[in-house]
Amino acid sequence: MASLFSGRVLIRNNSDQDELDTEAELSRRLENRLVLLFFGATACPKCQAFAPILKDFFVRLTDEFYVLRAAQLALVYVSQDPTEEQQDLFLRDMPEKWLFLPFEDDLRRDLGRQFSVEHLPTVVVLKPSGDVLTRDATDEIQRLGPACFANWQEAAEVLDRNFLQPEDLEDPVPRSLTEPLRRRKYRVDSATRGGRGPEGGAEGGAGGLL
Repeated sequence: MASLFSGRVLIRNNSDQDELDTEAELSRRLENRLVLLFFGATACPKCQAFAPILKDFFVRLTDEFYVLRAAQLALVYVSQDPTEEQQDLFLRDMPEKWLFLPFEDDLRRDLGRQFSVEHLPTVVVLKPSGDVLTRDATDEIQRLGPACFANWQEAAEVLDRNFLQPEDLEDPVPRSLTEPLRRRKYRVDSATRGGRGPEGGAEGGAGGLL
């Protein structure tokens, strides 16, 4: 899937607008996921009405407040806005995990032609292979909500997420719910044995090699 954006930059819709500009970063965010290409524009009334529905759909599948483990889902906003200011306005209240193309990237227009987008809004659902699963899922999302993701996942044969690394490597998921407790017990037990910790040195000593 990352090959669709090979050589391009995708931007996260967070406050820092982090850029994904390497193959490794793109792969981490897109591989083995269903990818939604959301074609929309600020000046489109139907897009304005659909955006909160799509936002709720995405959040309920990817926010750990609602689900134990985020769904293998990514969304790229393919802006059809005439100005960068309108694009920024549209994204202002959208989820931080959404991705988007830089306004100056012509791929915004090329993707519309590539996937035969004829009206706005349109949500193209892509399999991890890059093949089209659904040419326009807007009606399905409005009718079924998050329930339609299970149908897409089965049809796309997405691999079990448990085999993947956590999405945010800086905040890895514990291997089990009891892992933090085991770590704490180890520290307590080490202290009662005279202060010998995992570094292998006695309390107050140099302990190990630098």
